[in-house]
Amino acid sequence: MIDAALRAVRARSELVPDVAIILGTGLGGLARELTVATRIPYQEIPGFPLSTVESHAGELLFGTLAGRRVVAMQGRFHRYEGYTLQQIALPVRVLRRLGAGVLVVSNACGGMHPLWTPGDLMLIADHINLLGDNPLVGPNDDTLGPRFPDMSQPYDERLRALARQVALDERIVLREGVYVAVAGPNLETRAEYRMLRGLGADVVGMSTVPEVIAAVHVGMRVLGVSIITDQCLPDALAPASVEQIIAVARTAEPNLTRLIRGVLARLN
Repeated sequence: MIDAALRAVRARSELVPDVAIILGTGLGGLARELTVATRIPYQEIPGFPLSTVESHAGELLFGTLAGRRVVAMQGRFHRYEGYTLQQIALPVRVLRRLGAGVLVVSNACGGMHPLWTPGDLMLIADHINLLGDNPLVGPNDDTLGPRFPDMSQPYDERLRALARQVALDERIVLREGVYVAVAGPNLETRAEYRMLRGLGADVVGMSTVPEVIAAVHVGMRVLGVSIITDQCLPDALAPASVEQIIAVARTAEPNLTRLIRGVLARLN
């Protein structure tokens, strides 16, 4: 399946990317910052799932950003859409085969840290997988990566240090913490937020972790950034809607764009 997808993509673009970017809910606007040479709809790539969530355009973009050759997924996939984690991992493996050695993942998430506010960016330092599955389950392909990949540092420390410096120089508020992935699609109850916070998570979302596990498996360096779109404080919990979440994500997106552009410009 990887080979079939690779052939279909290579028939449309010969660009060899330095960096791959996955754009999450409400964050597709970052694609406007790319100088795009080629657009490939997901339905034209064998094995690629189709994005069914609002604000996920469902295109693979090839071009440049901050002087780097980039391939960007404008839209991602989620377990709650009915896809397996193996299906969700396939595009990451294709991105690696295309040549990308760095993966930048972004997402919208709920904030459980009481001192952080909607619109803040959070650098992902670590994650907790509560999806109930793993994209590496099943026979291992040793040509992709090891049977038991080490996950002691899934988010590259050098990339995180670079992001912190860019945020400081650009005067962008950048938190740093732990992301927990849950299956969704419902938002959590008060009791669940208390449990997740007690486990050590700062933010909660429904994506990212499968892609990061797959990326680490194939040897990519990963940088993860979340936009906190709503406050998930059990004792002061207000109803949240997808429309509100997307609106906050789009408001904060310029800061995310400046951060990612700055990191790419300073990559060795």
